[in-house]
Amino acid sequence: MKRIFDFIMSLIAIIVLSPVILIVSILVKITSKGPILFRQRRIGKDNVEFKIYKFRTMRCDTPNVPTHLLNDTDSFYTPIGKGLRKVSLDELPQLLNILKGEMSIVGPRPALYSQYDLKEARTSMGIHKLVPGLSGWAQINGRDTITLEDKVKFDKEYLEKQSFMFDIKIILKTVINVLARHGVHDGDTEKNNEEMSA
Repeated sequence: MKRIFDFIMSLIAIIVLSPVILIVSILVKITSKGPILFRQRRIGKDNVEFKIYKFRTMRCDTPNVPTHLLNDTDSFYTPIGKGLRKVSLDELPQLLNILKGEMSIVGPRPALYSQYDLKEARTSMGIHKLVPGLSGWAQINGRDTITLEDKVKFDKEYLEKQSFMFDIKIILKTVINVLARHGVHDGDTEKNNEEMSA
């Protein structure tokens, strides 16, 4: 049932948000050189890698390091990149990942392929059996501001409590957090410039 819900809701979201997706795509293309989207290696269900989609928010010549390690981070954002991140519009292409079954609307946020400590911690607790999500219990309880240990603790709690109503609660709370920008850092720790594709 969760897979059916994910498919239907992501399809509806793509249709309803298609004007926004089109406008953002055009703005990304005309305000900076490079592709509209980028793909990034992430860890999926059962620790199988997949490529996550995002709108490109950084220049193509950005060093391939976590954002917080960049000198003068702001200089590497595209003209609209920082704004897209602030309102999480850069995440919209992940609706395609949900359609493909690589992600769910709700689940643990997919780790970078290089986050070995997070991967190992989740595997030891069986969290790796879950389909990663666009948002999750850890996301609405701190997002960028919590430690790895707390993130795994919230992921484990979601594993044990998961239900349709719990997912609805997380979705509603996610909308509130995005609007209020709770727990968001302008410079997140995800790699920016990896495996670009148009």
